[in-house]
Amino acid sequence: MISKKNSAFSFALLALTLGACRNTSAPDYSSWENYAGTKDASRYSTAVQINRDNVSELEVAWTFTTGDKDTSNRSQIQCNPIIVKGILYGTSPRSKLFALDAATGKQLWLFDPALVKPREGEEEMSFYTITRGVVYFKDDRTGEERIFYGTGNRVYAVDAKTGRPFTDFGHHGYIDLTRDLDADIDKKVFVGSTSPGIIYKDLLIIGSKVKESHGAAPGHVRAYDVRTGKRRWIFHTIPHPGEPGYDSWEDKQAWQFIGGANSWPGVSLDERRGIVYVPTGSATPDFYGAFRKGKNLFANSLIALDAETGAYIWHYQVVHHDLWDRDLPANPNLVTLYKDGKKIDAVAQVTKHGYIFVFDRETGEPVFPIEERPVITEGALPNEAPWPTQPVPVLPEPFARQQFNPEDVNDLFPDTYQELLKRYRTIKHTAMFTPPSKDGAWIFPGYDGGAEWGGAAVDVETQILYVNSTELPWMQVMIDYPSGIRNDRSLTGIGSGLYLANCAECHGADLKGKDSSFPPLLDLAARYSKKEIEKVIRGGRNMMPGFNQLSADELDALIAYVLKLPGKADAGRPAAAGSKPPEHQVPYKHQGYDRFLDANGYPGIKPPWGTLNAVNLNTGKLMWKVPLGEYEELIRKGIPPTGTENYGGPVVTKGGLVFIAATKDEKIRAFDKHTGDVLWAASLPAAGYATPATYTVNNKQYVVIACGGGKIGSKSGDSYVAFALPER
Repeated sequence: MISKKNSAFSFALLALTLGACRNTSAPDYSSWENYAGTKDASRYSTAVQINRDNVSELEVAWTFTTGDKDTSNRSQIQCNPIIVKGILYGTSPRSKLFALDAATGKQLWLFDPALVKPREGEEEMSFYTITRGVVYFKDDRTGEERIFYGTGNRVYAVDAKTGRPFTDFGHHGYIDLTRDLDADIDKKVFVGSTSPGIIYKDLLIIGSKVKESHGAAPGHVRAYDVRTGKRRWIFHTIPHPGEPGYDSWEDKQAWQFIGGANSWPGVSLDERRGIVYVPTGSATPDFYGAFRKGKNLFANSLIALDAETGAYIWHYQVVHHDLWDRDLPANPNLVTLYKDGKKIDAVAQVTKHGYIFVFDRETGEPVFPIEERPVITEGALPNEAPWPTQPVPVLPEPFARQQFNPEDVNDLFPDTYQELLKRYRTIKHTAMFTPPSKDGAWIFPGYDGGAEWGGAAVDVETQILYVNSTELPWMQVMIDYPSGIRNDRSLTGIGSGLYLANCAECHGADLKGKDSSFPPLLDLAARYSKKEIEKVIRGGRNMMPGFNQLSADELDALIAYVLKLPGKADAGRPAAAGSKPPEHQVPYKHQGYDRFLDANGYPGIKPPWGTLNAVNLNTGKLMWKVPLGEYEELIRKGIPPTGTENYGGPVVTKGGLVFIAATKDEKIRAFDKHTGDVLWAASLPAAGYATPATYTVNNKQYVVIACGGGKIGSKSGDSYVAFALPER
């Protein structure tokens, strides 16, 4: 742990030193009209009514309950709401859009996407999907105010005043993200929207969520006309012939069959320069790259594009030929730094593996040195070609541990230590960027970070970045792809084969699940009807993608296998005589998303298991690190706070505070931004796996958090809770 001694003094000195040279034309951060607060994604507020001196007095101002959570505790809310002219716009577990009086929490209107008639030929969607925020646009021509938000494969345009869709936008009020991709894909392939887009002039710029397995759609970034819904530009994140980045692919036909490289965490915008900054994920399939040899641009990259045209400006790839699901997990922070006597407009990108990459906003030049360091390539799967080096920033200092050795195994509990150590030794490799193999490797920080979609907050006055981190190892083990699917194209045994190919990675080959995040499927028949199961498989649910590309026979066989219906799981017609397996079949697959937990559900590594970190972006130095979250039963045993796995991001204010929920212990906290001390905490009705928002209405400051739970064993919730100071 880093000492907090004298940190308050050094923080105040830094603020004083920079005070004279701050940009007086900085944006107004007093509102929260965009996802992450402002289009530069600072997650910063100039509000000072709630401050270090009085934050302990905060009390619940209002609670709004949506009433549509999944009672089986599988629904979530990850929404960072926006507040415009005293109205709060947010989403419910079933992806309903609502407007509230932001001072009272009273509902003004509700829009239910399930009531919108789908386009002819479209399947009915499941609406328990992740929606992390919404977008506001005011039309200066007409005075119309629009809210754009995505659920499933649709992005809707809704009247901000009435909640009614604009039927002249797209198809009766929505655009379909599976269309206009410049790709020859199955129209039923999954393309969805989790994080909101961003407005530049009259354009809605948006990324997408796609599957992470073979056969996924490409993750091209698109801009749509805010009035008509027509596509205005597209940037191919998997480049087409003649485009920048095309030569980074060894197979020159890869653009025709490789998917992914999608921007699922949202984008950031330098509105004055007209530059949009796009973080991307890995190319597919995630863990085997023999059919996508090369660096794989523009996967795992931060890309700067002309917001008006989509033209390429610059990029930096933070992981080459990704084999570890090291997506860039959050929209980047646009910051103004002061380094070596110079003012630098920069962009800072946090990563799952605990690094912060910082670049000049206009040129893409690194602000701090980045080294290409040799990594292990031996032991890779046959035909694989791991990239021999990976970029590592010299500064800023990492905000998460990055090595998991035997001495790091959790020894807090004698009754579980030996079993943990035994399991630890079944995984052969510990070094970061070890290529996937059947011997296994530790992914640490885990697949969910390090940093995750909650992102980082930056104090625009001091250039201190605040980021939460989970420090939990995950196991990466590769297995042979089910041969019945790879080689046998008849539908004999297709129920079990389809399950192994599409579902076992998350839910286990035995249907018993991996942990609370990947639930068992053994009792589905007792909880859902066949029609409900069909809807979830077709449309997806929460973080599960949809599998709409399955034929009716395949879907029936898969459901029959899961429900153990006698004589039906192998039903179907055989393939035509002489048919061949599809080209580019993947011979290996991931064994599953396995967190390293002990028998009691505690992480298998020594604490801290979750942290909040403060990093000085001017110097690159880590200022402080404190545990984030706690287990009450361990506190009672005299064990200091350990931190917990966490999802959702921080908000930093001029009033000296960092607000964050995110923890498994179902609390929201306020930290002293100078020292990392906890100044206030409050219990929530369910875990706040979202990023708070802070805003002022009628001269009163509020802090609001979506309480959706539903992850890592937490109960589901369906409420938003706002806090404020008591009336005097």
